[in-house]
This record gives sequence, structure tokens and C-alpha cells, in this order.
Amino acid sequence: MPVRRPFRLLASVLSAALLLSGCGVLADTGDQDQDRTLDVWLMRGSLSEELTDAAVRDFERRNPGVEVKVTVQDWPGIDRKVTAALGSDDAPDVIEVGNTQVAQYVEAGGVSDLTIRVFDLGGDHWVPGLEEPGKIDGYQYGVPFYAANRVVVYRKDLFEQAGITESPTTREEWIEVTSRLNRSGRQGIYLPGQNWYVLAGFIWDEGGDLAVERSGRWAGTLDTPEALRGMEFYKELQSHGRGPVDSDESKPEQREFFAGNEIAQIIDVPGAAELIVEKNPALAGKLGFFPIPGKDAKEPGAVFTGGSVLIIPERATEPAAAYSFVKLLTGEKWQRKLARTMSVVPNSTELADALKDDPGAAAMAEGARNGRATPNSPRWGRLEADNPIKKYQTEVLRGADPKTAAREASRRITAILSGRG
Repeated sequence: MPVRRPFRLLASVLSAALLLSGCGVLADTGDQDQDRTLDVWLMRGSLSEELTDAAVRDFERRNPGVEVKVTVQDWPGIDRKVTAALGSDDAPDVIEVGNTQVAQYVEAGGVSDLTIRVFDLGGDHWVPGLEEPGKIDGYQYGVPFYAANRVVVYRKDLFEQAGITESPTTREEWIEVTSRLNRSGRQGIYLPGQNWYVLAGFIWDEGGDLAVERSGRWAGTLDTPEALRGMEFYKELQSHGRGPVDSDESKPEQREFFAGNEIAQIIDVPGAAELIVEKNPALAGKLGFFPIPGKDAKEPGAVFTGGSVLIIPERATEPAAAYSFVKLLTGEKWQRKLARTMSVVPNSTELADALKDDPGAAAMAEGARNGRATPNSPRWGRLEADNPIKKYQTEVLRGADPKTAAREASRRITAILSGRG
């Protein structure tokens, strides 16, 4: 059952008071009889070992008397581990979590409300796709850490051969370019039928959504006119290639398939380029990137934003030090280092220039301006495990009536998000 807003407000005030009072104590750590330990959980692959060590040294230099212990966690099974930790008397002080996982942890309980700290943390310029999922019922629990999203990875040589000298900036241009590229045994784009993350972006562009919450209840909305227009554009784009309609980007693995075939474009994260070149060294220097085009050249297309946020458990042993560590990692200095070192999008739209020398990451940061996250339901993870959106996409691409298929998919989404699925 959702917590009533007055109690959340009280919890917010108490949490903030604890953090503020703790900050005063933190400045006096040199007078403590023994050093204190700040327990931090970070996810594997988020930071390199060198970057982690450097950040820890910086924090410990600024906060004498506090030793940081970083434990690297693996993604598989992390939701159960974090939920258990939040409810224990031995919770870590800081936990990195996936941006779409915040709702389920808040529902389980034990996550500190940091709403009144948003301004202090630079929240005025947070990337939307990280800020939104970290906010539940208007209260901010997750502090944006870093983001990643899909872009168009393309073959420069095939574009040049087709006489295409500039990347498209609107959907209309994109369709025209892709149609020209889909010739003579080549595919204009390889887009599997069940890439629902890409579909979500097209639906958002049209003003629709996958599901919405009304009066505390979630309902699927694939059958709205806006969502149907998004699926219509997906179908048109997908037709300019030979992507299988009944599988996603992992079957076959689209990067391997792209490396071994005459394909002009795929939609993927920029890091895919490195893996593609490993499979086919002949493509070195031939891959380029551009943001997924939107309906208007003034704004890139909407994209699903993946990434991480940092949370502070209510039962953290060192809440003041935890807040200081979160503020350090999410501040400009370390966000710039993180972006440049790991080729990810920093948490602030004001820091996109940090990626100006990395074409793939720069395209990703441009797209992140119009980034979104999946519906902020605590049961969204259950839906992804048996995803009715994928089935819906395949049915439409095989010729089913879109409205009928969308209505059934929406019914299924509603059942899962309401706990009946």
C-alpha cells in the first residue's frame, strides 16, 4: 500500500535533518577515537578500477577519518540483494541501482527521501531519463549518476556510395535516406521486430506512452491513437530492411550480424561500434553515429535512457558521509571524468561538452536531451520478464489489425502492473 503523502513529507524532513546534522559531525571527524567506514555498493562496469580508486582517494582526502569501502556488485539478482539490504540493520551507506529499479525499492521501503537536497545536488539540469525514474509520487529518492541511450550506428562508406553526405535530422529525412540505402542486396536498416525500446521512443515522440498511472492504478496504453502512430512509424522504418519480425536484437546478435553483412544502419549504443570492428576489422574507421531523428529537426527523437542512480538507505550507518560521497560523485568534477573515461552521458545536460571529442558519446548525449524512462511502476521488471509489447510488435508486423493487437497488449500490461498477471 502506498505511504500517505504527509508521512512521506515528515520522513523527508527528518531525513534531511539527519543529513544536515551529520554534515556538521563530518567536519569534525578528526576528533573521533577511530576511523569510520563508509560502505558503498557500485555495479560492475560502471566505473573502472582506476577511476573508483581515484574518486575514493579524493573523498578520503576531503574527509579525514572516513574510510571508503567499495563493494562491486553484479547485475543478475541485484534486485533481491538490494531489497534485503534496505530492510536489514546492516545496510550499505550508498547503493548504485538501475534507474528503472527505484520504484520497486521505494515500494519495499528503506530508501531515503532526498527531495529537499535536489537543488544542492544540481538537480535543475539533470538528464530527464535519470531524474524522472528516481522520483516517485513527486519525491526524489534516486540521484542521477550516469546515462546511456541508443543512437544510429551507420556505415559511412555505404552512405557515401548512395550519395548521402549528411545524416538525417528528421523522421521524414530518415525514412527517405533509409529507403535509398535499401538497394542491391543491402539493407537500409537492420531493425528486429521486437526492439521495444526503440518502439517506446517513437510512441513518446507522438505524445503517447506504454502505460500510465491514474489514481494509483496502472493501465496499458498501447491502444491510444498516439501509441498506434508510434507503431505505424516503427513498421515503416522496419520495412526498409530484413530484420526478423519475431525476435529482438539478441537473436541473432545484431552487432555480429551487422559486422558480417551489407547493412547501412542499426540502432544501438555507441559502444557497439567497438564490438563490430572486433568482429570485422575491415570496418575500422567506417562507422559513424547520429542521434535518432525526431519529428522536428530542432529536437532529437525520444529515446529510452538507461543508466544508474545513487540511493542512500534510511538505515545507513553514516548518512552524512553518504550524502557527501553522493554529492562528490554526481558533481561536475567527477561527472566530467566519468563521461570521458567511460564514454557515458553525464547526469547534467550542462556537461554534454565533456564528450565533444567522442563522436559516438556526443551523439548519445545529444539524444539524451529527449530521454525518457519506462513507466515508473514497481512491477515493471515483472512485465519485462514476459513482455507483451514484443508479442504485439510481431503480430502487427505480420499483418494483424494494430488496434485489436494493441488493445489485447494493453489489457495484458494492465494485468501485470496491477499484480494480476
